[in-house]
Amino acid sequence: MKKEEILAKVAAGELSVEDGMKMINEADKKKGGLYCRVSQKGAISVYGLQRMPVTLYVEQWERLLSFADDIRNFAKENDADLKRKPTAGAAASE
Repeated sequence: MKKEEILAKVAAGELSVEDGMKMINEADKKKGGLYCRVSQKGAISVYGLQRMPVTLYVEQWERLLSFADDIRNFAKENDADLKRKPTAGAAASE
C-alpha cells in the first residue's frame, strides 16, 4: 500500500494514526534497503537482495556469518573471475 493510500485511510478514520505510522515505516523499510522478518516457520528472511527473500534458520545464519571473512577473502582472490550485477547508475551512464 502506498503512503497516500495509508494517509487517506487515516484521514477517513479507517486506520488509527499509530497503525498508519507503522505501515508507513514498514513501507519505507522495504524501499531498496535490506530488512528482516521472521518467517511463518520461525526462520529469518532477508528481503531486498533479490526477488525472493533469503530464508535460513538462526543456526544457518550464525554459521554463514561466522564464515563471512572467508567469503570476503575468496571474493578478493577470485575477483577477476567474478561477475558483478550492473547497478542502476552504471547502466544509465553507458
